[in-house]
Amino acid sequence: MAAYDKGDIVMMKKQHPCGTNRWLITRVGADIKIQCTGCGHIVMMTRQKFDKGFKKVLEKAAESED
Repeated sequence: MAAYDKGDIVMMKKQHPCGTNRWLITRVGADIKIQCTGCGHIVMMTRQKFDKGFKKVLEKAAESED
């Protein structure tokens, strides 16, 4: 299982031009979609590219009760 999941706030190796380094994962699959928490810019990339730029999880998503 991956160290990240949908809803997590992650840190990437490169900072976004708006000045923040916090990204919200909005979609996980063959591609990963992340949204900048500073300006709201959305980026979609392959899982391979995401894994290369991924640094660490800052906040885990809240666990939902089923």
